Amino acid sequence: MAPPASHPWSCALEARRRQSCRSALARLGGAVSMATRVRCGRFSPARSPGTEALATGGAASREGPGRPGPLQDETLGVVSVPSQWRSIQGIRGETKSCQTASIATAEAAAQAREHADAEVQTEPPVPLSMPTASQQDSPRLAAFLRRVEGMVIRELNKNRQSHAFDGFEVNWTEQHQTVSCLHTLGYPPAQGQGLHVTSISWNTTGSVVACAYGRLDDGDWSTLKSFVCTWNLDRRGLNPRQPAAVVEVPSAVMCLAFHPSQPAHIAGGLYSGEVLVWDMSRPEDSLLWRTGLTDDTHTDPVYQVVWLPVSGHSHRFQLLSVATDGRVLLWQGVGTGLLQLTEGFALVAQQLPRNTKLKKPTRGETEVGVTAVAFNSFDPSLFVLGTEGGFPLKCSLAAEEAALTRVPSSVPLRAPTQFTFSPHGGPIYSVSCSPFHRNLFLSAGTDGHVHLYSMLQAQPLTSLQLSHKYLFAVRWSPVRPLVFAAASGEGDVQLFDLQKSSQKPTVSIKQTQDESPVYCLEFNSQQTQLLAAGDAKGVVKIWQLSTEFTEQKPRETEDLDHLAVAVAT
Repeated sequence: MAPPASHPWSCALEARRRQSCRSALARLGGAVSMATRVRCGRFSPARSPGTEALATGGAASREGPGRPGPLQDETLGVVSVPSQWRSIQGIRGETKSCQTASIATAEAAAQAREHADAEVQTEPPVPLSMPTASQQDSPRLAAFLRRVEGMVIRELNKNRQSHAFDGFEVNWTEQHQTVSCLHTLGYPPAQGQGLHVTSISWNTTGSVVACAYGRLDDGDWSTLKSFVCTWNLDRRGLNPRQPAAVVEVPSAVMCLAFHPSQPAHIAGGLYSGEVLVWDMSRPEDSLLWRTGLTDDTHTDPVYQVVWLPVSGHSHRFQLLSVATDGRVLLWQGVGTGLLQLTEGFALVAQQLPRNTKLKKPTRGETEVGVTAVAFNSFDPSLFVLGTEGGFPLKCSLAAEEAALTRVPSSVPLRAPTQFTFSPHGGPIYSVSCSPFHRNLFLSAGTDGHVHLYSMLQAQPLTSLQLSHKYLFAVRWSPVRPLVFAAASGEGDVQLFDLQKSSQKPTVSIKQTQDESPVYCLEFNSQQTQLLAAGDAKGVVKIWQLSTEFTEQKPRETEDLDHLAVAVAT
């Protein structure tokens, strides 16, 4: 029997092999083109026994006619599967580009400016026409020169030996022939209360002036408050009615003194007896130190305060205060904001030297009220006190005698008085030691006189009556040995030049038009052409002095020495 035309198993095998090829191509996803070699065996109807034998794992034992041969490989055509991925991505892609902003360019050229050379030629020199010898009377000229030769030589020798111009220096600065008012300063709230300018002080730079407001006449001292004001005269846009700094004080301020090296630190003495130190650079919290109300504090108004260098420490200073309770106290600032008492002196009437006839003190009255103090310019331990009794006292910080007083104090009080001078006709308001002479000092008081004293004798060298009213202040000039100024109760500031006259003022300046008293004045030791004066109207006037009062004359110091010796003898 012939085998069937087609065997079902061979057809299934053929279909399975083709299905495997399709699956493999499907897994590749059509990503690449591929060439596939398909190996397929051909089956014929006569090969069914061999195929069956293959299915059973055997092989045909032999070949013969009519029997199919073994399976063979066969190479067919290339099958190409085109990829659609690139075309799809190309459709979705976008072409982008970027370009910077266009850059503007320009070309420029520089060329040096034109220049030209020029020359200057002086006029051709012309020879001076000199008179010929024939035009001169040579014999007569020669005779004249021989005749005056001896006289000229004698005068030249006299000039060579003369000392008239010793110490003379030519001053090329601008000359001021008059005294003029530069500024008129005031604080309206204080003036509205009728307060007086009780004290004035210049700071160490000479650019800032301070004034104290209080009252020196009758008034309710217990409730009176006052002010300390400063003006910087070098500041642009100076407002004379608006101080640069203002400190309100609960008690009347009687005196002021700027620190010698700290331009913003200023000490003040109050009517209540307290001593305070302010820092004017911080007006909102200006108080640095105060004595407080303790047993060491003055019990009467403080009339003057002075800064003194601490012995052995040139950069450290202590504060000295004097009051009408008869005590002279030295204070040192401590970190707690308090002024601590370090030394003290007391003036007791029974311990004063009896070299002059003094008024016998009232029974029970022992303290001598102090109203003014001035330190010697040549001996830092020597000072002069002005008193309510009208007599100046020569005193020393080196005194060791204990004071005979029962006033309570945390330190031992000593008696400083060494010598008593002849008194004024009333209380002394001001004393001033000469900066050019170790023995001379001035005093002024309620008798309207200025006394010139020598430390070596009790009687004054000279006495000048400057006013029929009180004299409230007197000060030596810091640059002219023979010049001093005084403030009168008639509204005048009087300038004296003892080289010109020892009896009349050289210049009398009208400070107030209604003759209100001038209570204080101070020279400026840095800007020596300035003089400040304060009055009962609450006004401070800054006067510019003429060069007549600021330029030292030749041999002026020697003239001061001669004046002291001549008057003393």
